[in-house]
Amino acid sequence: MSKYPAIIGYGRTKFGELYERSPEELIEEAGLKALDLAGVERKDLEYCFLSDYFLQLTNKIGLEEGFMSELLELHVPMEKCRSFSSALFNAYTAIMAGRCKLALVGGVEKLTDRWDKIRDDLMILEDPWSYYAGGSPEANHELMMRLYVKEYGLSQEEADELLEALAMIAVKNHQWATLNKEAHFHNKPITISEVLKARKKERKLLGLYDFAPISDGASVVILASPEVASKLCEDPVYVVGFGSSTDFISYPCRQGRAGFLATRLAAEVAFDMAKMEPENIGVAELYDQSTLLELIALEDLGFYGKGEGWAKVKESLESGNVYQLEGARELYVNTSGGRKADGNPLGASGGAMVIEVAKQLREEAEARQVSFTGKARAGLVVEHEGFGTKTYVHILSREVP
Repeated sequence: MSKYPAIIGYGRTKFGELYERSPEELIEEAGLKALDLAGVERKDLEYCFLSDYFLQLTNKIGLEEGFMSELLELHVPMEKCRSFSSALFNAYTAIMAGRCKLALVGGVEKLTDRWDKIRDDLMILEDPWSYYAGGSPEANHELMMRLYVKEYGLSQEEADELLEALAMIAVKNHQWATLNKEAHFHNKPITISEVLKARKKERKLLGLYDFAPISDGASVVILASPEVASKLCEDPVYVVGFGSSTDFISYPCRQGRAGFLATRLAAEVAFDMAKMEPENIGVAELYDQSTLLELIALEDLGFYGKGEGWAKVKESLESGNVYQLEGARELYVNTSGGRKADGNPLGASGGAMVIEVAKQLREEAEARQVSFTGKARAGLVVEHEGFGTKTYVHILSREVP
């Protein structure tokens, strides 16, 4: 019997500006979908983990564990975490340690309820020193962009092509979102021209269409021990590898600022645990808080060489919505629309990413369904807390090592 935790159910809400809906309604909708798909009831749950960044601030909700206990009418152990990935890691550990056999992991956020306040908090979350220096939540992304060009010695022509490649990433993710009815921008395809015009209007390297929106929403995943999963689910998705790492909170103080050290370290642990290499990954959800971060993740994870990803991205996206890798391999990235177009309700974002990869592996992604060929039979998820300050990597598979 496998030792790996298994995903047997999941559910989410639509992401967007959901002013009319309460956090209770959102998490209940996502939770009922997940429980129904898993074929379990609330009373069967042995542990619950909830994630949110700002629920106490935006909606004046007190102890979130009590909020969940009241909603589920349960008195089992419950813990509150920041990101969905953090909650998942706690659930993985609880199941693998034998503390429980069935756990619910849920994330919810209502960021648009206090949009004016949230921007300040987002910047402090990402980098307090940049905040006190007058930086915006977008500042570090443009700084990384400039450092990338300098680090790899790109000419002006190459830098222009890099910017075009990033615009193509935005277009790709919005195209995928048109196939995702639950996406924030389900009805908002964009063009490269629109991305470039937005940058020109703002007189910045990265503009409106390069960044993920502020969203509301909820997501839930039901995790089970291998023994329980085999009884309840015909096609569980196993978490065969996971890793996490951290870096300095102040981005200017880090070394190697043309990428995220935390991603590289976390990926190394996750791949080692899964006994896999990047060539085994066929679909990935990468945390694209900006178009630049999708490119950076492709390099940090080893899909493209450092400083070479922009050219490979441009070449790949000129002919379709899939990245072409060495050895005639293909990698589908952010088929949900990514945080860029699916939406970014922080506490629920990681759940949506894991759900998308699980759906792809179970061939339940409908119009977004991709094909897996050769060794590429697994999926990968990367989620950040802050600006690469803390990174989580999950590797999912229908098969166990």
